[in-house]
Amino acid sequence: MTMPQKVLVVDDEPSIRKLLRTSLELNDYKVKEALTGGDGIRAVIDDKPDIVILDLGLPDMSGLDVLKKLREWSKIPVIVLTVNDSDEDKVEALDSGADDYLTKPFSIPELMARIRAATRHATPQDEDSVFRTGNVEIDYSARTVKVSGQPVKLTSTEYDILRVLARHAGKVVTHRFLLKEVWGPYSVEHTQYLRVYLGKIRKKLRADDYPELIVTESGVGYRLLVN
Repeated sequence: MTMPQKVLVVDDEPSIRKLLRTSLELNDYKVKEALTGGDGIRAVIDDKPDIVILDLGLPDMSGLDVLKKLREWSKIPVIVLTVNDSDEDKVEALDSGADDYLTKPFSIPELMARIRAATRHATPQDEDSVFRTGNVEIDYSARTVKVSGQPVKLTSTEYDILRVLARHAGKVVTHRFLLKEVWGPYSVEHTQYLRVYLGKIRKKLRADDYPELIVTESGVGYRLLVN
């Protein structure tokens, strides 16, 4: 019998905690609550949850500070909640180590999808594995890509971009992270590179009767959908 996954909710709003607890338990998750950042950090140490849902506005410290402290020693998946819809806050949270974000108010089905994506990729895939989503297949060991079973020729840079998105499939990958991974740390401001290459990649992956797999998170980055 599979043990239910444990979710730690760090939020000082009673209504949000109640909503999350009810929704998560209905979806067979075990829920632990913390009202402050300090309590949240201690709960990660003591209870060893599988994933953390972290509000950015906490009474004792900012959620970003909690996130940064966790990332000093833990790779636990973290989804941040924010009432601020600014791109800067989202980018800062993701660059600080968040796996994903949701803006309040949010839908429960979307939250569940984000949790599944974050926990699915908590453990990196074998480098020799084959990744599939929709009609796209990526063979990491052979560095090949197929669309609807047919080989697609990507340049080395196009492949590297797609590989980074696939390694974080279902999650937002920020412009800065993509640029650093593909071009190195001195290219993190050149977002125009990505617009050009993403346009080419999308064109090569496009096929009839299949939805667009790479979506733009405006002002933040890109997300490769998992189907």
